[in-house]
Amino acid sequence: MSECATTSSPASSSCHMRLKQLTAGAAALLLLFLLPAAAFSDAQQLQTSHNVFGPFDQSYYSKFAVLQPATISNDALQITPDSAGNFTLNNRSGRIFYNHSFTLWEDSSSNSSDSAANGSHVASFNSSFLINIFRPNSSAIPGEGLAFLIAPDMTLPVASHGQYLGLTNATTDGDPNNHLLAVELDTFKQSFDPDDNHMGININSIRSNKTVSLSDLGIQISPSDTRFYMVWIEYGGDSHRLDVYMAEQQKDQQTNGFVIEPRPTSPILTKNNINLKDIVKQQSYFGFAASTGTAIELNCVLKWNLTVELLPGGKGADGKTGLKIGLGVGVGVPAAALMLLGLGGLGYYLYKRRKAAASDENILGALKSLPGTPREFSFKELKKATNNFDERHKLGQGGYGVVYRGVLPKENLEVAVKKFSRDNLQGKDDFLAELTIINRLRHKHLVRLLGWCHKNGMLLIVYEFMPNGSLDNHLFGETETATLGWSQRYKIVTGVASALHYLHNEYDQRVVHRDLKASNIMLDSNFNSRLGDFGLARALDNEKTSYAELEGVPGTMGYIAPECFHTGKATCESDIYGFGAVILEVVCGQRPWTKMGGFQFVVDWVWSLHREGRVLDAVDQRLGNDYVAGEGERLLLLGLACMHPIAGERPKTQTIIQIISGSVPVPRVPPFKPAFVWPSSNMHEGVSSTANTVNTTSSWPLEISVSDTSEWTPPYDSQDSNGGTRRHSDSFSLL
Repeated sequence: MSECATTSSPASSSCHMRLKQLTAGAAALLLLFLLPAAAFSDAQQLQTSHNVFGPFDQSYYSKFAVLQPATISNDALQITPDSAGNFTLNNRSGRIFYNHSFTLWEDSSSNSSDSAANGSHVASFNSSFLINIFRPNSSAIPGEGLAFLIAPDMTLPVASHGQYLGLTNATTDGDPNNHLLAVELDTFKQSFDPDDNHMGININSIRSNKTVSLSDLGIQISPSDTRFYMVWIEYGGDSHRLDVYMAEQQKDQQTNGFVIEPRPTSPILTKNNINLKDIVKQQSYFGFAASTGTAIELNCVLKWNLTVELLPGGKGADGKTGLKIGLGVGVGVPAAALMLLGLGGLGYYLYKRRKAAASDENILGALKSLPGTPREFSFKELKKATNNFDERHKLGQGGYGVVYRGVLPKENLEVAVKKFSRDNLQGKDDFLAELTIINRLRHKHLVRLLGWCHKNGMLLIVYEFMPNGSLDNHLFGETETATLGWSQRYKIVTGVASALHYLHNEYDQRVVHRDLKASNIMLDSNFNSRLGDFGLARALDNEKTSYAELEGVPGTMGYIAPECFHTGKATCESDIYGFGAVILEVVCGQRPWTKMGGFQFVVDWVWSLHREGRVLDAVDQRLGNDYVAGEGERLLLLGLACMHPIAGERPKTQTIIQIISGSVPVPRVPPFKPAFVWPSSNMHEGVSSTANTVNTTSSWPLEISVSDTSEWTPPYDSQDSNGGTRRHSDSFSLL
């Protein structure tokens, strides 16, 4: 023991480590004897109840509480009556619940021993469901809507038809004692609604806390024809964040089944600071509610998946509770059994410590071997810089984590700290991929890397802070910012083109960014553009021209080149397509997926204006006449050329720079947008001809290949220590 205390050799360090491990192990063993429940809490947090429902037949009456006039018929949950039968469809409301309750939060005031070990915790859940909201009369106005809900009991409020969507009524609406959380799909405009085709998040009321119109996204909840939509709802118990996604699904006419499209990469609706403990009862039920009024519709749910985290000691779908061992366990249990439990818990604890240590050594080794070895920040330093990662310092959030603003006091330097939040293995892969690439890049139009930090499994990257935020905020932000002038916009496009040319041609390896969009373009104090967020970027090996992942094609709707949905590969040409979308964003002041002039995407609208000889009508109206017409036409035509459906027809970055500078003319843009042609073996060398198997019918960015109709929802996304959601495949951007 004295040798360990006095020797400074490497063996000393090892001896200290062993001593610490033995001490920790002994403490853990003592804790196991005194409070065995604590040893099992970590394992139990990973337990989930995963339920797959549908197609629905009469056997589901034993699993569900079907509150009339709701029924189960035609292989679907009919939340309001279907069209069969001699009854009216007007002014009806119904509910259908899964008839098992779930424990959705821990009561920290009860069972103090557990609370001490585990603290208060809120359950995470995922749900996905396939719906068809059908108009019996295609020419009539539909109404009123359908909602996914969490409720304290399996009852239906009286007089909850019409605007109340089966959730509340005139007496109870807005009452916190309702203990309701709902996601509504509303098809009838009331005085408090934004329109007659929107999604909303509702708490104890039919007046939504947050809404989004679906018309601009090309989604019609209850169209005049038959359409099917998948809705994904994801809630993080630690992050208190609710994300909702939605995408149209195609029916296989041959099999009469569905080939379920993957979940889109970006949520349609997000609401932060939703703490279930403040809203719903501890024991609550999941289900659906719907209503009709003077206008009618059929509210059908065809499939439903529900995954709920089982809290330690909480009740799951089978009604069983988690393992609980109190202080008095030794009274009635033989000492040998108690010892066995203790040794098992100790073994699990040491295994987790050993596994984490090995992982830490691997990632530290990889970081230390990076060329130039970027600066390693201490966690304490970054924690202080961001005021303990204060929510008020948050700059952005996405699937990979959260970005915070911070100030390094010693240097008096503002920084952006990216805190990764995906699961251990995937999060470290993302972290190393981004750090490895950005560490070697040096260009005045790229966001500069300052350093990194890895502490107790927490991964952080430190970037130069951009005082003017993102281009997206200036074009579309809700804050009162002055409209970007024309000269600023032109300078921004020029800078991004220069950065892209560097990535594709001037660095020693070709780099594909894979996520070019306005929110990933940062602006410094002089409004110079800096391309950022290299979380999806990949360096291509020599002689290779494309990059593919098993997960499929990441990115954001409107920016992904059409060939990517067929080949599953990212190329320099697909980056050019994304750059074209950015050009149109900057010039038009509209997001790529905005419906304009009856067209689904901005690019199609601009192409139609070009055909009619009035392409300058696409220039952002906020600019008035304060722009250079020749430059406006040049950028609009360049944007169309970059978004040519055929990859080989898109200009190279060198040509793009020359076009922007005015030294060469824009290549001829045909008056009609050409049709997409499947990539062939004799295509341009910049595009890979090897196709991966992906579903080609999706108009959304794909992350995974889905062809098996039995696997139609993502697996349970558990919560990590940072409150983020861990997914097997994700491609959200942060900045």
